[in-house]
Amino acid sequence: MTIETNIRTGLDGAEVERIRSDFPILGRTVNGHPLVYLDSGATSQKPRQVIDVERAYYETTNSAVHRGAHTLAGEATELFEAARATVAGFVGAGEDEIVWTSNATEGINLIAYGMSNTSLGRGGAAAERFRLGAGDEIVVTELEHHANLVPWQELAFRTGATLRVIGLDDDGAIRLDEAAEVIGETTRVVAFSHVSNVLGAVNPVAELTALAHAVGALVVLDACQSAPHLPLDLHALEVDFAVFSGHKMLAPTGIGVLYGRSELLNALPPFLTGGSMITTVGLTESEFLPAPLRFEAGTQRVSQAIALAAAVDYLGAVGMDRIELWEAELGRRLVDGLTGIPGVRVLGPAAGAERVGLASFVVDGVHAHDVGQFLDDRGIAVRVGHHCAQPVHRRFGVTATTRASGYLYTTPDEIDLAVQAVADSRRFFGVV
Repeated sequence: MTIETNIRTGLDGAEVERIRSDFPILGRTVNGHPLVYLDSGATSQKPRQVIDVERAYYETTNSAVHRGAHTLAGEATELFEAARATVAGFVGAGEDEIVWTSNATEGINLIAYGMSNTSLGRGGAAAERFRLGAGDEIVVTELEHHANLVPWQELAFRTGATLRVIGLDDDGAIRLDEAAEVIGETTRVVAFSHVSNVLGAVNPVAELTALAHAVGALVVLDACQSAPHLPLDLHALEVDFAVFSGHKMLAPTGIGVLYGRSELLNALPPFLTGGSMITTVGLTESEFLPAPLRFEAGTQRVSQAIALAAAVDYLGAVGMDRIELWEAELGRRLVDGLTGIPGVRVLGPAAGAERVGLASFVVDGVHAHDVGQFLDDRGIAVRVGHHCAQPVHRRFGVTATTRASGYLYTTPDEIDLAVQAVADSRRFFGVV
């Protein structure tokens, strides 16, 4: 497969070919066709450099961190904490502002449950800013992934707070005029995604954060679809908390990141408790370590964190600004191609609007699962269903879509193969 070189980005055809050679899985075939992997929005593939780092840890250094005085324990702890520093630098945060989690979902639940623990008197005076009750409001948007919706529903249920929702316009953009009306003096939390996992749209972080902070509300950013694809500086964005998952950015499953401003993390009561997150334990009460360790109870995801740092190093070597440009061009190519097919509707921003290399679409008269199966027969891997975002699908009057999502290893030829397969699916199912 050749790669066009006329896309004006920091990446060129030769470099993408080199990048692809680092990913063993991209060399396989599926159903007799070369694999075309367009499901990176769900989980990315892993380069040898990341796979090798995790294997080397188990072969040479495997040990419990923060617990032993022997050489292996010391080496493992150094690698573990060096990984924290690497990831912190990648997203513009301090080392003490990065908490390891299993995934972004756990990170959001950690915030929500920590906040609800203040209603039990946990955390003392420093945690009072997190206390919610009747009359307080939590604000989300209509496009959120279930992981950034259900925990807030549950927090509202536990505390008596009210959950409010900012709607979308017909192009899938967050209605800032509505946001200015919804976010008010009783708003305590505003939670929203940086990039929609369904629409691919890059959302107005600065504007929403300014509205929240103007009334003293905390901002929680779901960065799952931005950390892998855009340069990210959390201090510059001025958000209070953020979460993202390693498996979407070249790292293994089982590792996620919670970012929180240092003073907030040290005031938030812990969610999971037990070993490793304490200073002193008595029979009736205990004292907790400062953040981030106070949120890292039990045996940690050591190899996964080290591998995430290797993934961050890989992405940094390529350049996140160059990855962003490459994917933006791929996204435009994908949307242009799909919208050029009669009977195909792309959800979200029209061609030319800012987006990552992701698009969800509907083929009139053909169920999304049938479209996905047709593409899979040609070796093209896409996602089908509601993508853990049922409300935004209802907003556009559909129950399921087919989603194609690329990454730094995706080629223009692969986009074209997918677009052609979608066009062919209409003829196959007789809806031309």
